[in-house]
Amino acid sequence: MPDETISVNRRAHHDYAIEETLEAGIVLTGTEIKSVRAHKVNIAEAYVRIERGEAWLIGAHIAEYAQGNRFNHAPTRTRKLLLHRDQIAELTGLQSAKGLTMVPLRLYLRGGMAKLEVGVARGKKAHDKRRTIAERDMRRELDRESKVAGRIKL
Repeated sequence: MPDETISVNRRAHHDYAIEETLEAGIVLTGTEIKSVRAHKVNIAEAYVRIERGEAWLIGAHIAEYAQGNRFNHAPTRTRKLLLHRDQIAELTGLQSAKGLTMVPLRLYLRGGMAKLEVGVARGKKAHDKRRTIAERDMRRELDRESKVAGRIKL
């Protein structure tokens, strides 16, 4: 059964140079998982923090469930991430390194469970972002030219 992508953080690839990725589970309440399955999620403003030996997802917005009652969840509450102890130890060391941060890249469902792809990233400077955009445009132009050159003219 393939993964069902719920939300992608496109901004992360623009603002950060991703050095390493890993998969983490998320602790969600009943109304949260129902909203996730309805694709009512935004992880663009979110980040991951290691505190007291536990990984936390901070700033992710999961909309309140429409059919929820008064026990509905808070949309931007802090959510615990499920990682192995050795992964948390590795991330703790990386978090303390200067210039590295942890950002969510993608939220998806695997076997009915919500998973988060977390990237260990280094922030890009403005000139790095411009270079990335220029390279992407150049690659797009070359693809376009090769496509036109490959056509058979009658």
